[in-house]
Amino acid sequence: MRKFMAMLIIMFLITGSLVHGGHVYADRQEWLDTSNMGEGIIRVQYDVKSLVRTKVQITKGQEKYTYNLIPGKISEVFPLQMGNGEYTITLLEQTSGKLYQIIEQGKVNLKLSNSNRVYLNSIQNVDWATTKQAAAKARELTKGKKTDTDKVRAIYNYVISTVNYDNQLAANLPSDGYLPEMDVTMASRKAICYGYSSLFAGMVRSVGIPAKLNMGTSTYVDTYHAWNEIYLDGKWVTIDTTVDASWKKSKTKYTMIKDSSKYKVEKVY
Repeated sequence: MRKFMAMLIIMFLITGSLVHGGHVYADRQEWLDTSNMGEGIIRVQYDVKSLVRTKVQITKGQEKYTYNLIPGKISEVFPLQMGNGEYTITLLEQTSGKLYQIIEQGKVNLKLSNSNRVYLNSIQNVDWATTKQAAAKARELTKGKKTDTDKVRAIYNYVISTVNYDNQLAANLPSDGYLPEMDVTMASRKAICYGYSSLFAGMVRSVGIPAKLNMGTSTYVDTYHAWNEIYLDGKWVTIDTTVDASWKKSKTKYTMIKDSSKYKVEKVY
């Protein structure tokens, strides 16, 4: 099995789809940590080889999410945000161009009583921790606030007032992908939409309020976009800190909660 897996080459397309040469399943699970499945997450533990692009693909039915593993980070956390049921987790290494080989593959079965629990976690692209500056700032901003809406508004006002759009980064994104870091965003006070929404989601999650990082399109912008949904008063509401930071600076009228019909969601984290 191991020898066959090492020889099996598959095509990995930009969209993240896979053309399998056969059904391959790992015969060991050390690389896949499922101990926190009750929180809606899995942990992938793998030492990425130098100069070898390595990906994790998580699929459920026809839905799929694909992530790059970061060299030097032995352990990374990923969400199971596609609902209860069986997921396939596949670890892939690039051989050349768009050709990847399956290194490991395993299956997990998610059974959550509350799907909102997924959106409280620290994951690869919403990487928060109580020891980080972003979480400390969130605690400071929300101290004494009695309602979740008041807490979210305090964090929202901070983000749209202090972070500026980073046009240079937007024009020079790394070809191998970009991941925002919340404390870097706070220190530089600059971000693209991905950085805005990651910072906002992480700060809100850090005070115990479920927050989604969404990606897709919006009538408010003419490029691929990222924004948030926050769980307030028993429902998900749409908040766009990137747009509102711009409107605040230009003295354009805005409201914190946006019309969700103006957004088309393609990915949720």
